[in-house]
Amino acid sequence: MPLYDPDSIRALVGERADGDHTIDLRGAALSDAQSTISQLLERGRWGDATSVVIRIDPATATSGETLFLPLGRQLLEARKRGLLTRCHPLPEADGGGFYVELPGHPSSRETPR
Repeated sequence: MPLYDPDSIRALVGERADGDHTIDLRGAALSDAQSTISQLLERGRWGDATSVVIRIDPATATSGETLFLPLGRQLLEARKRGLLTRCHPLPEADGGGFYVELPGHPSSRETPR
């Protein structure tokens, strides 16, 4: 994004660019990428709360359609359904993609007595 410096972009999209886990979808087909996200969301319902960085190929002048819009829509829908507690795009300077936080299973959030 030539019009904005990395600090300005970070202010818009968020500071977090590192997660507990990373999923690398660079070079993946759309159907494979969407399937991977669906599996992540399903596992996130039953495990511990965690954060994940999802890496995708950045857009270029010749790249055509990227995974950004379709995966972004899938993640936003998951957030509306309560499957994500946080979701924001990553600045291109951090490699591009998304940062998401999964709430985990309710029993994993209970504090021991």
